[in-house]
Amino acid sequence: MSQLLDKETLKKMIRENVKTLYRKTLEAASAEEVYQAAVFAIRDVITDKWMKTHDEYYEKDVKVVYYLSMEFLMGRFFGNSLINLEMYDEVKEVLEELGIDYNMVEDAEPDPGLGNGGLGRLAACFLDSLSTLQLPAYGCGIRYHYGIFEQKIENGYQVEAPDNWLENGDPWGIKRNEYAVEVKFGGNVRAVPKGNGEYRFVQENYQSVIAVPYDYPVIGYGNNTVNTLRLWEARAKNKLDLKFFNEGNYQKAAEEELLASTMTDVLYPADEHIQGKELRLRQQYFFISATVQRVVERFKKHHTNFHELPDKVAFQLNDTHPTVAVAELMRVLVDENDVPWDDAWEITRKVCAYTNHTIMAEALEKWPMELFSRLLPRIYQIVEEINRRYCLELQAKYGMDPEKLRRMAIIADGQIRMAYLAIVGSHSVNGVAALHTEILKHQELKDFYELYPEKFNNKTNGITQRRWLLHANHGLAGLISETIGDGWITELTELEKLLPYAEDENFRRRFMEIKKANKVALAKYIKETKGIDINPDSIFDIQVKRLHEYKRQLLNVLHIIGLYNQLKMNPGMDMVPRTFIFGAKAAAGYRRAKLIIKLINAVADVVNNDPTIEGKIKVVFMENYRVSLAERLIPAADVSEQISTAGKEASGTGNMKFMLNGALTVGTMDGANVEIYEEVGKDNIFIFGMSAEEVQAKYHDHYDPWFIYNMNQEVRMALTSLIDGTFDQNTDLFRELYDALLNGCGGRADEYFVLEDYADYARAQWDIDKAYRDQTKWAKMAIVNVAKSGKFSSDRTIRQYAEEIWDLKPLHIED
Repeated sequence: MSQLLDKETLKKMIRENVKTLYRKTLEAASAEEVYQAAVFAIRDVITDKWMKTHDEYYEKDVKVVYYLSMEFLMGRFFGNSLINLEMYDEVKEVLEELGIDYNMVEDAEPDPGLGNGGLGRLAACFLDSLSTLQLPAYGCGIRYHYGIFEQKIENGYQVEAPDNWLENGDPWGIKRNEYAVEVKFGGNVRAVPKGNGEYRFVQENYQSVIAVPYDYPVIGYGNNTVNTLRLWEARAKNKLDLKFFNEGNYQKAAEEELLASTMTDVLYPADEHIQGKELRLRQQYFFISATVQRVVERFKKHHTNFHELPDKVAFQLNDTHPTVAVAELMRVLVDENDVPWDDAWEITRKVCAYTNHTIMAEALEKWPMELFSRLLPRIYQIVEEINRRYCLELQAKYGMDPEKLRRMAIIADGQIRMAYLAIVGSHSVNGVAALHTEILKHQELKDFYELYPEKFNNKTNGITQRRWLLHANHGLAGLISETIGDGWITELTELEKLLPYAEDENFRRRFMEIKKANKVALAKYIKETKGIDINPDSIFDIQVKRLHEYKRQLLNVLHIIGLYNQLKMNPGMDMVPRTFIFGAKAAAGYRRAKLIIKLINAVADVVNNDPTIEGKIKVVFMENYRVSLAERLIPAADVSEQISTAGKEASGTGNMKFMLNGALTVGTMDGANVEIYEEVGKDNIFIFGMSAEEVQAKYHDHYDPWFIYNMNQEVRMALTSLIDGTFDQNTDLFRELYDALLNGCGGRADEYFVLEDYADYARAQWDIDKAYRDQTKWAKMAIVNVAKSGKFSSDRTIRQYAEEIWDLKPLHIED
């Protein structure tokens, strides 16, 4: 255990903390109370390292990267912190000696939904890697009171409930009132003469909120580095207007407080209405302005020359949400520190770097000028000036080409295009998988690649093996360390040493025994939480990710319907029993995605309760998909569903987590699947469907889904069962899905080529069935996948960011 805490001291601290915090004995305390007491005990160790880390950063005046993200899906802190402190086994022993079940304590911690999916989880993996690699860093985001939402399933439908993760306090966060800053919205801008022929711009008549930071420790594995996740919370400048209160106008008295608390209540408010759009823009500017102001203040403690800022600070914009940082840094430099525009622009571009996470046009944010200029009047002026100078640059390069100017301008057609501002205002633009970056360069951002080829680069995403193998899959992690040593924990390419063991009968047997134990544990959990009996000897086929049409959960469920129809016609059909497991949240306003969830649950109700198919198929929808649930599901998976339409998924990171845990991928050649295929070879992955190039060509061809409907009986029967009452007495309930696939329903028919790829998907699924029957072959394939997953560590990704984009050097913190 840590030099600072022996077992007896830790026991004493936990007992004392329970008494101090709850006025109880340990024996009378709930799991949640023991959890809080244990956190405060280990925080002693963490805080010493944390203070030392930041003292060293400050004294040595090192360069720091600020990872700016609307989302941080951290998962539970407790278990991961113990693993990185190398205290996990000892704390488990201490709790057991105190008569406490460690798992109950870990499960008592809320799993905060401060992210939507892959984007937020990637940010969390990156923070873990930054600390493990001893790189000076802050994650900067928002301390949402309720996160995204807690998903409940009622009568098969998704219902959103507040995710009240702060209900029982927040033992990990430390409030830093001394770093609070003011953030201004609305009002007007007045030009004040400086007396030298220049003007200073001053915002007046504004509303403002106070941004208060809460700091969370991010612990490096096996070292003394503790970086910081800084989440900003909004507080009213004036808590209560007593004048209005005393007049009995209580609502008006608390107006300012309500405005402030609303700002950091919920991640991604529904934005189908203007109020939602405005709140989302407020959130983005709020955490960016707070961060930029604080960073510049810190820089000024050591420096007077702003040209040194890029040597000390890097901003990484995690997708388009933080793009307003480009204009805010300009505002702070020009308006508040008298830096000349051209100098400020050069500094800003050197500081900022942009990661593009999407090929989907609707996710490249655009803001209506009316809203943007009203809410952020000075920022709007700055963006207008950036755009004016940039358009002059375009004219100088391309001449007067109105169509090209309109296509590339930051402001056009009444909208501000945030992705374009990010590209123009940054020195680096990266995609997140090799295929994704090529699509950006040659399709989506082709004009910008021609203009700034030197800015574009690829950084294939990664995941942290500390959480996704060492913490999530103790059995497999133990077998690997016993076989090849534990070097893989910090250097994942060490897993390559497992390759010869694919031919070792004893290793294969133990490997498959661990997989079976994980499946049995998951089956038990599903029985307890869902009341569904599943067969641990069936193939566990899992698709867990955000619900979006391009991710094609609909293809998966249509294939299940196809299999069910075949079993109804031929009950003796020879197939390995299969358990299909889904987990997904749909955005609150995304109606069709929510209808797909209803369909999955409707299919589950029919299939799971039909005795004639003899349990050959089971379907389970796990509600409220989150990090802690993923840690149960992924180690138990046999098959990983990565079936997005080729050319639509930027990278994916779930595919990497499944691979690392010995699941085999069934997928399209999309995102990082392409690189997984390159690592494992064609015999250790199940690839199907059109390529990205074929998808592009299909968009330009005449594509008629009715042709497939007419020619493929399995497809025709599956689609018919959507509207013939098989899955709901209301035959109109799923008609929208039927129409969207065949007729378009307000858009292109079968926009994501579900029907086009169906036959090849069904073929790949039978290939899986056949391969699984040969358990020796399956075990070899699974072991090869684990052994070849070394490339997909976020440590590798972060090293590349640090060396190629940030010019960031590690700093070793001594004991």
